[in-house]
Amino acid sequence: MEFPGSQPTLGIEWEVALVDPATRDLVPRAKELLERMDERYPGHSVTREFLANTVELVSGIHQTVPQAMADINTQLAQLLNCADDLGVEVFSAGTHPFADWGDQQLSEKGSYREIIERTQYWGRQMLIWGIHIHVGVSKREYVWPIINALMTHYPHVLALSASSPAWNGLDTGYASNRTLLYQQLPTAGMPYQFNTWQEWEEFNRDQDRSGVINHTGSMHFDVRPTKYGTVEIRFADAAMAPWKVAAVAAYTHALVVYFERELAAGRPLPSLQQWHVAENKWRAARYGLDALIILDRETNEALVTDELRRWVEILTPLAVELGCAEELGGVERIIAEGGDYALQRAAARNAGAALEPGVRTRGDHGAEQGFTQPESWKAAVDLTVETLRNEVRTL
Repeated sequence: MEFPGSQPTLGIEWEVALVDPATRDLVPRAKELLERMDERYPGHSVTREFLANTVELVSGIHQTVPQAMADINTQLAQLLNCADDLGVEVFSAGTHPFADWGDQQLSEKGSYREIIERTQYWGRQMLIWGIHIHVGVSKREYVWPIINALMTHYPHVLALSASSPAWNGLDTGYASNRTLLYQQLPTAGMPYQFNTWQEWEEFNRDQDRSGVINHTGSMHFDVRPTKYGTVEIRFADAAMAPWKVAAVAAYTHALVVYFERELAAGRPLPSLQQWHVAENKWRAARYGLDALIILDRETNEALVTDELRRWVEILTPLAVELGCAEELGGVERIIAEGGDYALQRAAARNAGAALEPGVRTRGDHGAEQGFTQPESWKAAVDLTVETLRNEVRTL
């Protein structure tokens, strides 16, 4: 795999879903929506995704987070206009709280069907949506030290973005159930801790020879290098509002540039034992902004919110230089207002969802409803849809 290197540019990808305005269930109308987008906004950058209920907003290559978000926000406004034409709503979170994965249709793309043919039951469950951030890195020799350092911030970014507390009409007790779902796929999950670019090339050679890449197109690691000269951070849940996407992007952009400059100055980057990275990933998925995370190889710990505030302070001078200081300030706002997972959970509980995770409550028709709570969790979908629309109106 070639790595051409890049200036510290930025690209953002944001997956969103389509829901029925009345039932709030997912609807497979991405093809119609994109056809309408083609008519009204020829040359737009919104693309089809794995499922027929999903589209992806894809920014161009930009120098700053505000530029990339201006691109994304334009696409989002266009998307909402066309969704109105079709009578559907746009939903953004890491998972849908009550949709049945077995009812979903795939997009008409051969590679997607090949993935399902290979992964079967586990692949069919991928009712998940996320944010992917690309940041340019100048040298391939820097890539894996930077990725290993980024994995020490896995819980920071995941806790900040976590927005998937429910599944199949139940509170899972997790802040990001999407994280647990996605790692089921054989090419997904945490990257191996490669030390050099040569090790990465040897790994890809093995995957090609064994036929793995033929089946999947590429490895779907949580963080990975790309042929565009970027490092792609793929594990953030989709957010309920553009300013939250911007906060995650600003934190990530500044962090990658910070680590590259540390390398250029001859200073070693941090890394954690693989088992500590895995534990931190689980803790952030489970507890979100309440997670106690492992900081170093000596197993010292701290609250993720304290560490987020500490790193915002470290990164702010660089964020000023990169033109994203205001967006980085959104990290503190998310901490103050609560993560998306907590807001969705509160909306559902106010509508009658069980107070304890994993508990099924009997509806008006008892066993006929299977003790699930789709009506309660419909309030969480209402919240995501209304938040997105209100934010776009204020842009």
